[in-house]
Amino acid sequence: MSKVKASLFGLAFGDALGYPIEFRTYEEIVAIHGTRGPHDLPQRPLVSDDTQMTLAVGDALELARAAGRVSAATLEPHLSRLFVEWSRSPENDRAPGNTCMAACDALARGVPWWQATVAGSKGCGANMRVAPIALVPGLTEDDRAGAAQLQAAITHGHPTGLAASELTALTVRWLLDGLPVQELLPALRARCGSQRAVYRGDWLGDHLWRQPMTDTPETFIARGWDECLAALTGLEDQVRHLGPDADPCAAGGAGWIAEEALATALYCLLLFPDAPVDVVARAAASSGDSDSIACLAGAFAGAAAGESAWPSGWYERIEYRANLTRLATAWS
Repeated sequence: MSKVKASLFGLAFGDALGYPIEFRTYEEIVAIHGTRGPHDLPQRPLVSDDTQMTLAVGDALELARAAGRVSAATLEPHLSRLFVEWSRSPENDRAPGNTCMAACDALARGVPWWQATVAGSKGCGANMRVAPIALVPGLTEDDRAGAAQLQAAITHGHPTGLAASELTALTVRWLLDGLPVQELLPALRARCGSQRAVYRGDWLGDHLWRQPMTDTPETFIARGWDECLAALTGLEDQVRHLGPDADPCAAGGAGWIAEEALATALYCLLLFPDAPVDVVARAAASSGDSDSIACLAGAFAGAAAGESAWPSGWYERIEYRANLTRLATAWS
């Protein structure tokens, strides 16, 4: 069992743990599952739109790879088409995000993606689906960064959604490549600084950044990196001060927006760096966007731990098992 498979399935496992309790209060969750959260999949482990859209990104990547190279020109048409197909699918009945649905509706009407996107949204729908960009083989770090931002930008046009998606993808990739969990936050904060003035025009084109109160592409993207840096600052202190029994959203935020989903998922990983099931259970038992926080945490924990990450029976029970296996096999 590869680390790629453990990460991709880990995302779905976290999603399935968080989805049934997403809109419960923290007190209700604790009353049912305790402070450490659910440690086994539900009897019928269904996933949310997070995993569904992750599969769409994965399939778009495979189609772009079949064309010879993953680039904006080969990837965007498949992303846009598959997002629209997801939005119209009868299986899209898992409380999908308003931003994704609005952007997909515009795409379906033939609106160019940079106009279809919801320019002011930095919701976690930008980065809850980005893990395949990290897992697919053969991309340079710059290509992963550009592709991560593009898949976000098609629905979420806010610069923080773009930066958080890049950071989420790089977190998965760096863990996959062996970066110790303890070195993640310094590396991510350094990335916020080094990329602050980098607008990836070869992936995003020259339209997205042209928004009110923005005079250059560099000032547009800098806001995203600054907001991500603020979300990641002080997480180590929160691990020490809050501990494993507090609501994770008290550390990184409720997770409805992209940088908070990233920060809170990282907080859960830092709490239990050697216990993947504890990571996703703690992420699911949170007062905010439980399924998105837990799906990111599951992708991170699987990438770090590899084949020992998850109970073997979970792989046989999870929804969309065949789709997940197909992509994991192609990328391993």
